Amino acid sequence: MVTNQHPQLLRLVEIVRRLRAPGGCPWDRKQTLQSLAPFILEEGWELVEALEKNDLEKIREEVGDLMMVTLMICQVAEDEGKFDLEEAARGIADKLVRRHPHVFGDAQVSGAGEVLERWEEIKKEEKAQRPESDQSALSGVPRSMPALLRALRMGEKASRLGFDWPDARSSMDKIREETAEVEEELRKGEKKGSERLFQEIGDLLFAVANAGRLLGVNPEMALRATLDRFDLRFRRMEKDLGKPIREASFEELDQAWNEAKEAIRREEREEGGEKS
Repeated sequence: MVTNQHPQLLRLVEIVRRLRAPGGCPWDRKQTLQSLAPFILEEGWELVEALEKNDLEKIREEVGDLMMVTLMICQVAEDEGKFDLEEAARGIADKLVRRHPHVFGDAQVSGAGEVLERWEEIKKEEKAQRPESDQSALSGVPRSMPALLRALRMGEKASRLGFDWPDARSSMDKIREETAEVEEELRKGEKKGSERLFQEIGDLLFAVANAGRLLGVNPEMALRATLDRFDLRFRRMEKDLGKPIREASFEELDQAWNEAKEAIRREEREEGGEKS
């Protein structure tokens, strides 16, 4: 139970309970565990965006929104007699204590790397006690994750067992190999959108994600940053082109794109922070 030491958290718990109670909000009352899943994803990514911008006010707001959805899930589960907030909190608290014996016990670790190794060892021990659970080393990576982030996490888990490229240069060779396979399918005359091209493009993206991991770059965040740059440059090109994009030639578009890119870089330098 949330105590009076956290009055606003207790207030939020009570508000969520009231929304779900008889006479509460019709929309909240009809929610299910399944219907709330999209809201967790939406609020989570809104928090990610606020964190990327380092907008502290927005971070605070989005943390609250995500907290609200989490509490709503716990309340729905309690209403259905499955579990409640107290059980969820107890479960994660017990897990954190169990997986941090170097903090809550007598174990010693040499650094963050050893902490991760020990974490995986403890997880493996926990799984062994639950034979009905997924015993694979790749378990715990949800399919609902964005694909590049899922690729990163799966690569990390496989790497901890020694299943990995020896170095980043080898991963770049894999990218070239996968690119050649895409080109080979094109030479064979594979039609646009074919199953073979579908598979080969997927292999290429996975290879790129692994290379990013070995180079210390989160591929999901890197692509998000690239999309932000593309969005900024494209909008600048639209503004400066002087005609609808559909009416411009390839050469005109190429020139306008390069001019937009250079103009943005120049403005960023003048602001004192050149970006790539």
